[in-house]
Amino acid sequence: MAHFDKLRNLFVSKWVSLDFVNCNFRLSRTNLWANGSCCQSALRDFRLYGTKGWNKSSSDDAPLQIPLVVRREAQAALLDYLHSTRSLLFTDAENISENSPAFLGKLLTKVENTSNNQADIRRAVARFLRYHPINEFEPFFESMGLKPCEYSSLLPRQLIFLNDDPVLMNNYHVLCNYGISRNKIGNFYKEAPEIFRYGERFLLEKLQSFEKMGLRQSIVIKVVASSPRLLVGNAYVDFLDILERLKGVGNVNDWIEKHLLEGNSYNWSLILEVLRLLGEIGCSPEQLGGLVQCRPDLVFEKSGATTLLLIGFLTKFGSTPDEICAIFLQFPEILVGKFLENLQHSYRFLVQIEMDVPDIGDVICSNATLLGSSATKRTNNLLATMNVEKEWLCEVVKENPEVIKNWLIRKKNPKSRKYEPETGSQMMKTKFFLDLGFDENSVELKRAVKCFRGKGANLQERFDTFVRAGLNPKDVVDMLKVAPQILNLSKGVLERKIEFLVKDMGYPVSVLLSFPTFTSYKIQRVKHRLAMYNWLKDQGAADPNLALSTLVSCGDKFFIENYVQRRPEGFEVWEQLRQTIYSHER
Repeated sequence: MAHFDKLRNLFVSKWVSLDFVNCNFRLSRTNLWANGSCCQSALRDFRLYGTKGWNKSSSDDAPLQIPLVVRREAQAALLDYLHSTRSLLFTDAENISENSPAFLGKLLTKVENTSNNQADIRRAVARFLRYHPINEFEPFFESMGLKPCEYSSLLPRQLIFLNDDPVLMNNYHVLCNYGISRNKIGNFYKEAPEIFRYGERFLLEKLQSFEKMGLRQSIVIKVVASSPRLLVGNAYVDFLDILERLKGVGNVNDWIEKHLLEGNSYNWSLILEVLRLLGEIGCSPEQLGGLVQCRPDLVFEKSGATTLLLIGFLTKFGSTPDEICAIFLQFPEILVGKFLENLQHSYRFLVQIEMDVPDIGDVICSNATLLGSSATKRTNNLLATMNVEKEWLCEVVKENPEVIKNWLIRKKNPKSRKYEPETGSQMMKTKFFLDLGFDENSVELKRAVKCFRGKGANLQERFDTFVRAGLNPKDVVDMLKVAPQILNLSKGVLERKIEFLVKDMGYPVSVLLSFPTFTSYKIQRVKHRLAMYNWLKDQGAADPNLALSTLVSCGDKFFIENYVQRRPEGFEVWEQLRQTIYSHER
């Protein structure tokens, strides 16, 4: 727990204090590039073929409002100059001429043209370029997506021609040829200019090293675009560690592609700290994989900074690592940022009713999930509605913290001190799990009652089904603490699946102890996976000792990529087995 203790001290001391409710929890983003001053050009009116001159923009970085025909002619002249005169590749020259409007506007203000003939526009620009060489880095950086005020400090001091910096251009072409959009390469130059000084093939090998980690090229593009610093030094090591910790999500390629938002910047070192800390507080690798698969916002919202603030908040008020882990494993259907905001509001409410600090800690620790799931009413509105004193309110909350949900969350009439009575079925569920040995008010009890969707009267017969199959009652209780949802299936369905496991597949019933969620999968799925696995073993293409959970619990894409495709004819056999098994079961 050394890592947890270290982070506890760091986050609690720096981010969480008793008066932090006045903060808005927003992390400032540090600019990774040098800020240059935007020079205001002295633009003069320029009249072409009888026009009245275009409007000048009020922003230094915005281009002039140039008439379309003028812009096209000027672009054609710039393209011809860069390609024919300066010997740039045609694709580079074309991209620069078409995607540097601010530079083009500045260029046109310097060109003199007294003719009203449209054809003379191109000649006027070409004539100017012939005798007035331009700093080619300006339109080049702008075509990469940078604004003039962003690239002004990045311009080389002693160079004006792009071909005089072949190392820069070579690395630029590596990024282009790999599939990165030219208008996004400016962000690479702004955040990681070192990569444009790499030697021949070094940058390409860096990119390909991500593919060796198992990522598709399209995912590599998305990842490095969101964080160009991954291409510098050994920064990719953190990312590799993250992939190792995310094995539990199944197909990492699909998961990253789905949840990595284009245009956002991510701090992968901070994300790694979040994953490490979740592991330190008690999340197993399997639980961690399932958690981030269902709740990607825990690691991607502000690169996990919000999650760290939440852990610091809970730690400040005395929550143990096990309690914090339980909160995350039962995290409600709400974004982590909103959850933290709701907790903040609840803390403010307890402070405003003048509750003692130790009592505030007890209330928050014991009801964190409840308080974070919904927003609370304003304290003044609540006191006015109830017409009571703060002291009375404090005593009621200390005596029974759960009463908060009746006033603030569900907005029930707060004047009654009684709970809303449970239904008979709800009481039966609670009593059943208490009789099995679940601790009252424990996380396991609340989770089990919440997961069970049937009638309380059906619980005992479903529990007895596992016992009659040969399992020890204590082992069944342990199974329920891990996967209480297994009791959602009817007695008949459970008997059929256990019989299939033991008689048809030849596994001992004790397999359920390590893989209790087996009963949640359809029999056709299990048959299909095992039939394919047996064929692969016969071909010598699969480990003969794979666990049942390994074969059944992973997604189809993962199974196909990692097992089926080990043989050239594997996918054909897979589809044939699917048709046979599923058509037979109908």
